[in-house]
Amino acid sequence: MSGNDDLAGLFEQQRPRLRAVAYRMLGSLSEAEDAVQESWLRLSRSDAARIDNLSGWLTTVVGRVALDMLRSRASRREDPLDAHLPDPLVGRLDEPADPEQEALIADSVGLALLVVLDTLAPTERLAFILHDMFGVPFEEIARVVDRTPAAARQLASRARRRVQGTAPVPERDLARQRAVVEAFLAAARDGDFDALLALLDPDVVLRADTGELREVRGAAAVLGQITGYRRFADSGRLALVNGAAGLVTLPELPSGRPMSVMGLTVAEGRIVAIDILADPARLAGLDLAFLDR
Repeated sequence: MSGNDDLAGLFEQQRPRLRAVAYRMLGSLSEAEDAVQESWLRLSRSDAARIDNLSGWLTTVVGRVALDMLRSRASRREDPLDAHLPDPLVGRLDEPADPEQEALIADSVGLALLVVLDTLAPTERLAFILHDMFGVPFEEIARVVDRTPAAARQLASRARRRVQGTAPVPERDLARQRAVVEAFLAAARDGDFDALLALLDPDVVLRADTGELREVRGAAAVLGQITGYRRFADSGRLALVNGAAGLVTLPELPSGRPMSVMGLTVAEGRIVAIDILADPARLAGLDLAFLDR
């Protein structure tokens, strides 16, 4: 085996972790894959023999690449509200995720948390993700963001306060999540508004991405929106969405495209966040055929 083959093998061992870093940074599966590929190109052009900690080196490199991509994305936005939901990770609720998907969604990285991460400044997002989620020392993060370690620590601290003050803490038990989501689906199918209202947290937030993102807050307002989705309830299927119980609405015809992917965040027996991807262009890129097995 050549030296380059050895290096490629070592890189492949790191790929799940690198994709997990990039996905948290970018919220896009395709961009995350681009960032991982760029980290491989940089590694292949480097003197790998001089790298003492390959995992740490690659983690900071993919973080730097993702940071540059975030900054480029921000500079292209004419409207600061030009936002969309992150790409959902969809799986079967009754089957464990494969190891690579497990790495992507570890630590309950649900859609609601990714939406909050998307509101952070790029450097804050990087510092928080690398330190709080992947244990990268601030000395290394400082080199990525071109700050002192103390400044990198402050970036992570600001991000942490924002996340803790905004992102809901989800129910960890998947069976409890599933019970709430099943009750939600049944109430929506029956048009039972009282039951739906009882399942919604008073401060629930609904985000729907149909090509542009709109947001509704409060149980009464969200209930009014849910009634508009009642026609999707009959074709709703339970699914695993970013590691949590969620719903996918599929047409009756096998050849039809999915109509929406819905991530539901459950906390203390109630739904605190509903994130709906219904953008036809993005849904067309999702392979959900496995749900019919």
